[in-house]
Amino acid sequence: MDTPQNTALTRALTELPGPLPVRGVIHIVIPHTDRFTVVGNHLAQHAGLSTVAVGLAVRIQSLPQGTEIGIKALAARFPEGEKLIAAALRELEAHGYLRRAVTNLPNGRIVTRTVYCNQPTALLRPRVVAQRPAPPQTPPPVQDPAPEPPAPEAAAAPQAPALPDVQQEQEPEAPAPQDHAPEAPAPQDHAPFVARVPPPTAPRQPSPPLPQPRELTAELDRAATALLSDLRRHAHQLVLSENDIRQLAPAVAAWLERDTHPDTIRHTLTNDLPQPLRHPAKLLKHRLTVLLPPPLPGADDLAAPARPRIAVTPFQTCDGCERAFRAPTPGHCRDCRNAHAHGPTQAAA
Repeated sequence: MDTPQNTALTRALTELPGPLPVRGVIHIVIPHTDRFTVVGNHLAQHAGLSTVAVGLAVRIQSLPQGTEIGIKALAARFPEGEKLIAAALRELEAHGYLRRAVTNLPNGRIVTRTVYCNQPTALLRPRVVAQRPAPPQTPPPVQDPAPEPPAPEAAAAPQAPALPDVQQEQEPEAPAPQDHAPEAPAPQDHAPFVARVPPPTAPRQPSPPLPQPRELTAELDRAATALLSDLRRHAHQLVLSENDIRQLAPAVAAWLERDTHPDTIRHTLTNDLPQPLRHPAKLLKHRLTVLLPPPLPGADDLAAPARPRIAVTPFQTCDGCERAFRAPTPGHCRDCRNAHAHGPTQAAA
């Protein structure tokens, strides 16, 4: 049996108008009605990008919003290997088509957010706000004079009969004069261009320093070093070098100094790790800094606040009349003091 051949291209080639080129590619263009992606020639014919990078960019551009486009996700979807895909992504990132930014989530996770732009050169061109032209001033409409009544001779004149073999040509009616010329559609105002993606040269905020204990004793340092070295038993991605352990040990010691249980520290550092994890030491530094718990309150801090004491004036016994009265010190009551005060005055009178 002969090999089956596709005769559709041959038949379509015979239907192309005009002379065909002797050599080179011949395009048979059929308009797309569904499932298509618009790709600019600035990407398809980019002189600085490899064919793999251009093809990968077209595939990324055709994916729906929110699709994972990490190296492992693309390698699982397409036949290219991880090294080839990683090199192509670096090319697209170098020419502005792709940007990968590390974002810190409130729960302590570090995720990589990828932004793809189908035309990066347009982001660098500022948009000019079009000024709306002023409407033209229209003159007041001119009223036509009232038509004169027809003359009696013209009204009484008989109409000439129309010839049967000759068609009477009617003159085209002149268009009615317009009061003013139609206004041209005003151009729409465009808001000035504001770049939402920060440029690569934008200054980054300095990262907060690692927490330090008040006193790094030998016991704290030994316990922190042992906890960091044992993390790879619980999460195989957390393989740290000796230099990383030496830098992170004071931060773990600060957690232990605040009476944090080692199991709590281990669970905080190994729970919900991002996939893939490229920099274990940076992740641990971020979690140890951001999720540092406050010191435990003491017994005095947890005690209920004491109520203010109300000073009560004690009872005293009057030295003159033996009457009870309130006073801070012993003495005479008010009546006895008044009697003693008025006695010398009456005697002098």
